[in-house]
Amino acid sequence: MDQSLITSMIPFIAILGIMYFLVFRPQQQRMKQLREAVDNVRRGDTVVTAGGIIGRVVKVKDEGEVLVEIADNVQVRILKATISEVRAKAAPADAKADN
Repeated sequence: MDQSLITSMIPFIAILGIMYFLVFRPQQQRMKQLREAVDNVRRGDTVVTAGGIIGRVVKVKDEGEVLVEIADNVQVRILKATISEVRAKAAPADAKADN
């Protein structure tokens, strides 16, 4: 191979390496954490769906569904795959909400 070809490829390879460590790897780690949180969701946890609905888990069904209470005496069945965030039972309130 020609030395100039190798020299011109080094910046391209460096950019790919930097993108992997700054973009792809952190995204994979966040997805892994979300997947673990959704798999370990339990009764009493507060969840946020992909549609923006916030509710409390009433029952976890083994078919990949969760029964969520979104208001007093209003329960909906949602798929676990639509959960975008899991908050623990004692999740702290947002400090901005107090102002």
